[in-house]
Amino acid sequence: MFDFVRQHTKIMMGLLFLLIIPSFVFFGLEGYTRMNEGGHVVARVAGSEIKQIEWDNAHRNEVQRMLAQSPNLDPRLLDSPEAKYATLERLVRDRVLAAAADDAKLVTTDGRLARALQEDPAIASLRKPDGSLDVERYRLLVGAQGMTPEMFEANARRQISTRQVMAGVGESAIGVAAAADATFGAFLQRREVQVAQFAASDFSAGLKPTEAELEAWYKDHVAQFQAPEQAKIEYVVLDLDAVKKNTVVNEDDLKTFYEQNNAQLAGKEERRASHILVNASRNAPAEERAKAKARAEQLLAEVRKNPAGFADVARKNSEDSGSAASGGDLDFMARSAIDKPIADAIFGLSKKGDISDVVESDFGYHVIQLTDIRAPKVPSFAEMRTQLEADLKSQQAQRQFAETAEAFTNTVYEQSDSLKPVADKLKLQIRTATVSPVPPAGATGPLANARLLEAVFSSDATQQKRNTEAVETGTNQLVSARVVEYSPARTQALAEVHEQVKARWTAQRAAELAKQKGEAQLAEWKTQGEKAKLPAAVTIARDDTHQFPAKLIDAALRADPAALPALLGVDLGDQGYAVVRVDKIAPSRPLPAEAAEQVRQQYAQTWGAAETMAYYNLLKERLKVRMDVAAPAGTPAQ
Repeated sequence: MFDFVRQHTKIMMGLLFLLIIPSFVFFGLEGYTRMNEGGHVVARVAGSEIKQIEWDNAHRNEVQRMLAQSPNLDPRLLDSPEAKYATLERLVRDRVLAAAADDAKLVTTDGRLARALQEDPAIASLRKPDGSLDVERYRLLVGAQGMTPEMFEANARRQISTRQVMAGVGESAIGVAAAADATFGAFLQRREVQVAQFAASDFSAGLKPTEAELEAWYKDHVAQFQAPEQAKIEYVVLDLDAVKKNTVVNEDDLKTFYEQNNAQLAGKEERRASHILVNASRNAPAEERAKAKARAEQLLAEVRKNPAGFADVARKNSEDSGSAASGGDLDFMARSAIDKPIADAIFGLSKKGDISDVVESDFGYHVIQLTDIRAPKVPSFAEMRTQLEADLKSQQAQRQFAETAEAFTNTVYEQSDSLKPVADKLKLQIRTATVSPVPPAGATGPLANARLLEAVFSSDATQQKRNTEAVETGTNQLVSARVVEYSPARTQALAEVHEQVKARWTAQRAAELAKQKGEAQLAEWKTQGEKAKLPAAVTIARDDTHQFPAKLIDAALRADPAALPALLGVDLGDQGYAVVRVDKIAPSRPLPAEAAEQVRQQYAQTWGAAETMAYYNLLKERLKVRMDVAAPAGTPAQ
């Protein structure tokens, strides 16, 4: 089928043209639009309908967002019924909160919106040195999310309003200290117990299974010995490093680059200055500020008459306790490290010894003298050549990547029976590996990418041995693979897994013997009552387990306090069996003050979350929310 399409591209395009155009003639563009407007209703909120297409679009956007954040995430996990239903619940929640905000007349003012946007780290990073917003970068930021600035701000305004609906409930919740202490006191309760353990490992040494027993066990557990499908592959990776290796930088371009950037390469100029400060808070009365300014003007006139005596005047009159003792010296500073009004004054002076006019800042009024200039050293071309070449190669590789990526994509498709043509054309290395459809836990890199593995194990790749399409496995990274050898999933023969079968049979049989021994001992001790001799008592708690298994701790702490002392058996699975005598509840250990406060805060947060959910469910009831799609089995109720 794919061969025919490749060999008859023009014929296929013509056929599709003949099929599509008449359909527009007969049904019209509006007919196609109507087909996409509808879909059946999947939920209702306050009489407003949510249709299938809105749900599909919302889930597709959610999947794209999550894959952009985590490229190695398996898309199949996001395509599950549970994941889709979670998207529908979020849609319903947004509608409920929006309707509640409208009913409560919750409006976000322009000032509130501006404060919220200023607090957003992504937007704060777009500030220019003078504090103004870089509008062009702001447009690019919101444009990457498929929105105009107006759409982005309207969405932010809506989110702020809807957050107010729930904030009042969650933030007003009160976690009573006594209730928190009682709740966590029960959770951290201590009990005195006597424990006899029957470890499975104690019963395994003498076990010698026959071949018949192993074969029977293997047949009963054959599902445990499935070998996953595997593929030996060749693959090529196109990334910025690969493009950079093939980039040759012209010597003249390097010299031009150096001349254009030598000012930045030299670093920042630093200046040293001294100042005299007359304190006057920005919020001080106008009369007080005027008086401070007049005092600064007097000091300015004094130092201009005798510039050499600036340090003496500063020591006697400056109200800056940090620099007055040193004659007002501020040491060397870069422009970016100083408040803007003072920086403008210092870097506006032309030569050493110059004195500024009176400068106003948030701290008061300053008289400033420039005392030294430290000009940055410009490194020579020879000193910078290696770094310049690396920087210029990186810039050129960034510009060339899109063009190279197109050549890569086209070549692996058009010459799909081998990766050698694309490797030769773009000077890429052909690598080899053995992969399975699901990467090992913790795997990283392109071969852990779910979309690439899905392409590798497609029928076109495994059966026809064709190159996969070019798959984007990361930022500026494309990969194509070709299956060299394919092994379908199969059941491993007993001979292949004989040692594994023996080990598992032994572990299971040892656990069974440990359980039998433990149950027999439990029955005997129950008949002996208080005369039963168990190991010495210890005190356990959830935060002091004495290294006992979690199942044992849980069983001991769940024993009915009214029925103590109690004797009980605990099946520890592969670890064996335990008999536990729970004697009594031990005195509690008081929590340190800091830990107790953390417990109370956690309790208050949990209580607030519960009240918030209860209020949300009440809103759903008031707004007559109806889900017309059944929740997948196992989905927790909201």
